[in-house]
Amino acid sequence: MTSDHLNATIAALKNGLTSLPLGSAMDNTETWQQQFLQSGLPGLQDIAREIGNLQSLLTSGVLNASAIGQSLSMLGDQTSQVSNQAPDDLKKSLRELADLLRRHGGDLLAHAGKK
Repeated sequence: MTSDHLNATIAALKNGLTSLPLGSAMDNTETWQQQFLQSGLPGLQDIAREIGNLQSLLTSGVLNASAIGQSLSMLGDQTSQVSNQAPDDLKKSLRELADLLRRHGGDLLAHAGKK
């Protein structure tokens, strides 16, 4: 996990979910998924599986705000858990990423509940 890729992901999420072109989002999640699957660490492999779920939700043809919100929230929770064992130089950024994922997930869930 590189801090440059982590910081780029955080910057993209700070601009909002809809500012991310789907192709860029898929490339970004694919990179993370491959790194995490190859890590051999169960916590990261769990995140990789949830990233796969999110990718499926984003490419299914019909976007389900509730399911995507749940997936983002789950990724936020998983990222927060992993941040506790992360190297010191990555902890703050991982916690920020976790907060962004949970916030965007919560926003989608709230929006889906209004329909």
